[in-house]
Amino acid sequence: MSWWLIGLGLSTLVGFQGQMSREWYWGLGIGLLVLAAVVWALLHLSSNELVVERDADGETWLRAGEASLPTSVVSRSLAVPPTARSAAMGRQLDPAAFVYHRPWIPSMAMLVLDDPDDPTPYWLVSTNEPEQLLTALGTPQV
Repeated sequence: MSWWLIGLGLSTLVGFQGQMSREWYWGLGIGLLVLAAVVWALLHLSSNELVVERDADGETWLRAGEASLPTSVVSRSLAVPPTARSAAMGRQLDPAAFVYHRPWIPSMAMLVLDDPDDPTPYWLVSTNEPEQLLTALGTPQV
């Protein structure tokens, strides 16, 4: 919520600056233009897209933003409840892990990989329904 207030303050400030030594409608126009850019940027940056899909060969894939993961390399998976999220994102986080995190989403899903060609030990993705995601992927759950 604080980013929205900062964006509103920024657009108001730029609108007042754009109005200096001009008619009032210059400030209103510039402020609304900046507000539209701030709203677009915040909505674009806050999108969380997790897609489970099957390809023509029957392989199930998880797409998190621009990254893709076939379920054939997942050895086990588990749901990370909101109470364990800070530990999973803090002291227990492996620096080589792939993290697709949104702080306003309370729970996560962890997918442990078994791929000799990939140094990534696991994926950690934010989702409101981790059990539903893991069931859709069909991965072995711990």
